[in-house]
Amino acid sequence: MPEATDPGPGGSRATAGSRRRLLLALAATLAILAPIGFFWQQSLVPGDLSPMDMGYADFGGGPVAGEHAGHQRDLASFSVPADRKADVLFELIARKEPITIEGRGPVDGYTLNHTSPGPRITARQGQLIQVTLHNESVPDGVTLHWHGVDVPPSEDGVAGVTQDSVLPGQSHVYKFVAVDAGTYWYHSHQVSHEQVAKGLFGALVVSPAAGDVVAAVHTYDKVRTVNGQYGERRVDAAPGSEVRVRLINTDNGPMAAWVDGTPYRVAAVDGTDVNQPPVVENKSVLVTAGGRIDLKLTVPRGSAVRIGLGGGPTTLVIGAGDAPQGPEPRERVDLLSYGVPKALGLDPAKATRHFEYRIGRRPGFFDGRPGLWWTINGHQLPKVPMFMVADGDVVRMTVRNESGQVHPMHLHGHHVVVLSRDGVAATGSPWWVDSLNVEDHETYEIAFVADNPGIWMDHCHNLQHAAQGLVTHLMYVGVGTTFHSGGAHHNKPE
Repeated sequence: MPEATDPGPGGSRATAGSRRRLLLALAATLAILAPIGFFWQQSLVPGDLSPMDMGYADFGGGPVAGEHAGHQRDLASFSVPADRKADVLFELIARKEPITIEGRGPVDGYTLNHTSPGPRITARQGQLIQVTLHNESVPDGVTLHWHGVDVPPSEDGVAGVTQDSVLPGQSHVYKFVAVDAGTYWYHSHQVSHEQVAKGLFGALVVSPAAGDVVAAVHTYDKVRTVNGQYGERRVDAAPGSEVRVRLINTDNGPMAAWVDGTPYRVAAVDGTDVNQPPVVENKSVLVTAGGRIDLKLTVPRGSAVRIGLGGGPTTLVIGAGDAPQGPEPRERVDLLSYGVPKALGLDPAKATRHFEYRIGRRPGFFDGRPGLWWTINGHQLPKVPMFMVADGDVVRMTVRNESGQVHPMHLHGHHVVVLSRDGVAATGSPWWVDSLNVEDHETYEIAFVADNPGIWMDHCHNLQHAAQGLVTHLMYVGVGTTFHSGGAHHNKPE
């Protein structure tokens, strides 16, 4: 058996030094990993989260408690009377199945009644619309949100906020009055960044006139279409007739539109008519993601006109004969100064709430994933501000984008009027929107009346951005909901 050797004083010092170095290395590693672990843990979004427990309340300088603060009403109490008979009835069946793009071929996706876009819903102003949604085979569940329609909050179609997602084999009934004439659309608000892109949407038009042309622009798997069709699409119209073209941008990014072959007017924005719109020539107009623009034009005699839809082979030709085709005009209609002013119906100078909505971006974790993530007023979802209002408040909001990308901001349940952009006051027709294109380094001042009590999403309509956390809520004091994100229905309100 070999004798044990004495390392001696030098050996002991070496062993002690090695231990110290190891401990220092472990301490340094913990000093690095502990904060990372902390921020990772803090970034996790609870799997079962109520909108009532999200973020922090921002009262915008107004009173903390409203008239009904002590008595909380559920969203379901704000609904159409059950005994009112529907004027317009639709049944929509959602399926996971291939979509055939005319002119291009099949793509994987989702359909409503075997089509995408889904059936066009039309109604007259003041009619009650009732839509029954059946989910036959959309595995993640589905809802329908009525984009731009100021419905009662119980009918807004946001999974985890106003309802549970409709799982395969289930159905859900929506009922709302078409209060305002205009161009709108509907789409799923459950896993919307995937479901809308893959086909779960359709057009909704209130009080269309004979001869109106609806043009829903959508990109399926990098193929831009109009009304589900690729390439040059033709619509009949008599020479000399006036046509209203209702453009709907269902994609995640802004789209320029223009007319080759005749002058036009911008007749409406997001369902609201423009006051005394002047004639436009050799200019494009921007249709933001989720937004709608109505154009009025007269079909010339002896030729057709062409609507450019962001460039590329997909265009809309109206009338018979050849249609000119030019590049996108260099100039653009500026809706800040387009048209003639008229009364707003509210006084922004007497606002009772003042909010700031600052959009930023920072590195870190979101729901446990590393990356660059969106922030609202410096906070990430779900710790973002909840903008608190009371029924009847006049609200002013400053929307400031310092994030490096464009954001089409969409407020549910309300229309807002633009007061200024980058400090320049609006001077044209009141520019009412529900979807506002906010470029990087742009600042908008907007105003609205809080006249539709509920809990309303206020989010980016680049739906990938919404899925990455660019979401908050406009919340009325004294209104609550029993719905949660996650849970048994796997609600994903994005």
